[in-house]
Amino acid sequence: MADIVNLNKARKAARKREEAAEAAANRVKHGRTGAEKLNDRREEARRRALLDGAKRDDKSG
Repeated sequence: MADIVNLNKARKAARKREEAAEAAANRVKHGRTGAEKLNDRREEARRRALLDGAKRDDKSG
C-alpha cells in the first residue's frame, strides 16, 4: 500500500522550499556585509557629531 499524501500540504511545502531558496539567493545578491554596515554606522555617527558641533545655542531670553 502507498502512503496517503495530502496534496495541499505537499504543494505548500514545495512552495516554502522554493521561497527559501529564492530568499537565500536574494540575500547573496542584495545583502551587505557586516563590515559595510559597520562602516555606514560609523559614518552616520561622525556626520551627526559634526552637525551637533556646528549647532548654535539660541538662548535669547
